[in-house]
Amino acid sequence: MKYPIVCVPLFLLALSCGSMRQGTGGSATLDGSSLRTREVGVVEAPQGKAEEKKPAQSAPEAKKPASSAAQKQAETLGDQVVAYARTFLGTPYKLGASGPKLFDCSGFTRYVYKHFGYEMTQYTGAQFKEGREVASFADLQKGDLVFFGQRGSVRNIGHVGIVVSIDEERGSFRFIHASSSGGVIESESTQSYYQMRYIGARRFLPDEPRKP
Repeated sequence: MKYPIVCVPLFLLALSCGSMRQGTGGSATLDGSSLRTREVGVVEAPQGKAEEKKPAQSAPEAKKPASSAAQKQAETLGDQVVAYARTFLGTPYKLGASGPKLFDCSGFTRYVYKHFGYEMTQYTGAQFKEGREVASFADLQKGDLVFFGQRGSVRNIGHVGIVVSIDEERGSFRFIHASSSGGVIESESTQSYYQMRYIGARRFLPDEPRKP
């Protein structure tokens, strides 16, 4: 029996299609699923908008503490002398003692000033001659030495202290000194004992600019 000529090509075509399905060549495969796989591999998936990169922000700078340079500039040598002298508040008194655990009045002033490079004699009468004269209360400044008379003779120098503050309105001052009754203390010039015995003041430190 003769087969129709048209069937032969169809049979051969069927065999060809079967062999193609079994093949491993990527581009020669005509299988539908393989096509989809190949297409996915070729066609790029749609991408969203590229994320805009924000410039990196540096951490906020920590607030720097206020510079102490301005404070040091405003601080006078007199301020420094007073601050150092106050570190000895409460130190006991002993006649002839020059510190740092015991002081008499001139031993105390000498010890404090020596810390800042000023040499002076450990005797109240000599210290009164060694510095520069301060004419009046109005001219006083921190760090000046103030002198007082003795108990028996108010005109003979017997005691010395360091000015720590001035009250211009009252015309008085506060001073730190080694007292025979209380050791290193602060007192007011308005106290009757010192007011009656005040003799004068001397300056060893540089003059400070006067307030306008």
